[in-house]
Amino acid sequence: MTSQCNDAENCRRIALTVAYDGTNYAGFQLQTGTPTIQGELESAISRLTGAATRIRGASRTDAGAHACGQVVDFITDKPYGTDVFLRAVNHYLPDAIRAIRVDAVPHGFHARRSATRRVYQYSILNRTTPSPLLRNTHHRVPEPLNLPAMAQAARSLTGIRDFRKIATGHPAQRSAVRWVYEWQVLQNPANEDVIVINCAANGFLRYQIRRVNAVLIEIGRGRQPIHAMAEALAGRSPVPRQIPTLPAHGLCLMSVHYPEYDHILKVTNHDETH
Repeated sequence: MTSQCNDAENCRRIALTVAYDGTNYAGFQLQTGTPTIQGELESAISRLTGAATRIRGASRTDAGAHACGQVVDFITDKPYGTDVFLRAVNHYLPDAIRAIRVDAVPHGFHARRSATRRVYQYSILNRTTPSPLLRNTHHRVPEPLNLPAMAQAARSLTGIRDFRKIATGHPAQRSAVRWVYEWQVLQNPANEDVIVINCAANGFLRYQIRRVNAVLIEIGRGRQPIHAMAEALAGRSPVPRQIPTLPAHGLCLMSVHYPEYDHILKVTNHDETH
């Protein structure tokens, strides 16, 4: 199914900035027989416009992962203003998903291909007792963590890096090289039990963030030396099969950036959940 726009002269491209709690969803990407973020968005837009609609998303977040600033786009021939789109789409969406901004964009805009920077945050609750309020958005690590060691190891990730050895299932014929702008380990000044790992790059491989941060946590626990991060990237010790994949619920897509279109989308870190 593709987006329908029967009146080519009046066809418009619309971008939605979306926030969601992904706890009860099988990820962003459409799947048959299971609830997904894409499925809910397409259903809501179609109920509003009366036309079958296919959206394009900036990032395919994992099952259980969240977003504050996911971006999707679609075409329509409906003349509704962006304020009407915002109210009406949210009317049809479940409570766990909300459009927080609607913009008319040029036809050349592509939510995925036009993006040059994606910003994720992985949140850790670093204390022995669980939190009933943070259980769906933070991964709990009960052991004390050495933040300076984690931060030093994270600095080796910035720049142009090949992540093939640490990611899983990446096609051999596709490049695993990514340009990493930032990988920072920070303590939340408002809550010392919370540690956030901010990750910004032109793109990410499947499970890349969750596996890289698993190595950082092992370094923080003192189970691996600081140079284990560089070793993991090189496919040495720890070997890839020994690297765990952290739970998805600690991961949140914060924002997506478009050099040509940020002035239209007014991109910021839409911090709704973290």
